[in-house]
Amino acid sequence: MSRVRFYITTAIDYANGLPHLGHAFEKIGADVIARYHRLLGEDVRFLIGMDEHGQKVAQTAAERGMTPQALADDVSDRFREAWDSLNISYDQFIRTTDPHHKVGVQALIERIFKHNPDDFYERSYEGWYCVGCEQFKKDSEIVEGKCTLHPTRLLEWSEEQNWFFRLSRYSAFLKDLLEERPDFLQPDSRRNEILALIDSGLEDISITRSRLDWAIPFPRKSSNGEEQGTWVWFDALPNYLTATGFPDDSFQQWWPAQLHVIGKDITRLHAVIWPAMLESARLPLPQRVWAHGFVNLAGERFSKSAGVTLDLSGAIDRYGPDAFRYFLLREIPWDDDGNFSIERFDERYTAELANDFGNLVNRSLSMVVRYRDGIVPTNAGNAELDAAAQTAVGRYMDRMNAQRLHEGAAAVFALISEANGFVEAQAPWKLAKDPARASDLDDVLASLVRTIAIVATLLFPFMPRKMADLWKRLGAEQGNLPQLAELGALDAGGWSVTTGEVLFPRPDLAASA
Repeated sequence: MSRVRFYITTAIDYANGLPHLGHAFEKIGADVIARYHRLLGEDVRFLIGMDEHGQKVAQTAAERGMTPQALADDVSDRFREAWDSLNISYDQFIRTTDPHHKVGVQALIERIFKHNPDDFYERSYEGWYCVGCEQFKKDSEIVEGKCTLHPTRLLEWSEEQNWFFRLSRYSAFLKDLLEERPDFLQPDSRRNEILALIDSGLEDISITRSRLDWAIPFPRKSSNGEEQGTWVWFDALPNYLTATGFPDDSFQQWWPAQLHVIGKDITRLHAVIWPAMLESARLPLPQRVWAHGFVNLAGERFSKSAGVTLDLSGAIDRYGPDAFRYFLLREIPWDDDGNFSIERFDERYTAELANDFGNLVNRSLSMVVRYRDGIVPTNAGNAELDAAAQTAVGRYMDRMNAQRLHEGAAAVFALISEANGFVEAQAPWKLAKDPARASDLDDVLASLVRTIAIVATLLFPFMPRKMADLWKRLGAEQGNLPQLAELGALDAGGWSVTTGEVLFPRPDLAASA
């Protein structure tokens, strides 16, 4: 029996700067989703990559005295290093400079020419162009002569004859899509924004640039014989498709994608332009687009050009990559904006990881070693704690299926809190002093280990290295963590536990202040 397939992608990052906290938030969140679906037993394909063409890359390369390709190679390596350090479990890292991607983009354009040739046409265009966005900006998107998303960049006036895509033709199609399939674009706030945009009227878009060498050549010459470069977004969006092998027939094995994970600032591109392109080419649409919010620092959006930055490697090294992964998705809502601060990182790490979770693991395993020579009692368990654990599994899955990652993590920590309360109420150290209550002690210890095993499984998507280490300490007979469907019948009886080093060492906050 073939397994359910789950193809998840993130926005490909632009090759003109280094990875920052906003990039990390998206990649970690998508990785948590990918790992969660693997725990469901699904066949997961997880795509990330780099967007390497366009005017902004060419300008940055020129400023550094490099070729655009050399810049793209260097930046790509930096991003790979960052994602590897954070244990992002991607299956493919696509680059828009890959030869197959170029073939795929041109094949997609030719497919549109074949099925809907009137969707492409030529005309002269003039307007204010934001190199930061790689888009022409409407008057409503300009404040005091600056792009609202890149207020430190000067807009450039551009006048040229380009190829256009007839986006206006797809207004009714897109509105029907969002109304008939409300889960196509989530969360609801993003969907409502795009519906309002469609109602205000869609304009056709310029999809080529004159005199842009650092681009995939548009496969048709202009009427004046000029060869133009494909607009960077008309090149970047198809990466999700070309990564599956398109235009080879094998692409149908993985397309359409089940989930595109993107930032809310590029929702229009993914929920308007991309589905219109696919519909024009007569190709299936992705099942869902999830547009997360921004990570802010002291209330300001992270922006290299605006000087709002944080040393990503320093933040990761503070308590290690797993603690960083956990904090970022526990603190920042996956469906809204949120604030990052080192102070909150210290607080959550100490209170939740070092104190609540770390102490639960340390004292529970230590008691099994002390009172039962490290062997988890068999045919034992506490009905109350076992029931609480299964309730937490259901609540966790409900929240994770709804892409509410922060709420999924919160459900697990509610169980950890219950388990700590259970330890205090049962006082196993007192039970150990009374031989007549040996079976009661067995019940307490068996349920604690079983609960910790369940917690380790549920938190594995968030903290894969730490939870894999914890699983080994539990001495489970199976080498790998169980799938979520197996947690209801999980029996830790007979496991041989070891304590090991402190899972989350308490920090010396005074020294790091």
